Amino acid sequence: MNIRIPSLKLLFQGLLLSLMFCGTAFASEKVNINTADAATLARVLHNVGAAKAEAIVEYRREHGAFRSAEQLAQVRGIGLKTVERNADRIDIADPSPAPRNAAAKPAARQVVRTP
Repeated sequence: MNIRIPSLKLLFQGLLLSLMFCGTAFASEKVNINTADAATLARVLHNVGAAKAEAIVEYRREHGAFRSAEQLAQVRGIGLKTVERNADRIDIADPSPAPRNAAAKPAARQVVRTP
């Protein structure tokens, strides 16, 4: 039996390819900026450290939930470039679902008076 050992170059190519796929798995992590704590925000978002993450949480407490990712740029220390860099990581889904019967509410009754 003749068993060939792969060349060192082929081994490194396979390792490099594996690392590339591993990197894309981590890059797809998303964070809900309306529910995440400061530690999670700092870990997931690029160029957002502990201080900026705390500023995001504080802004959210004062102004309510974010309606768009671009609104994150209103937080002191966060610019549009930071928002653009993190666009694929930001989720703004509202944590509170809409009431199921909201559309089924009856219309307000009108009172018509005749003279």
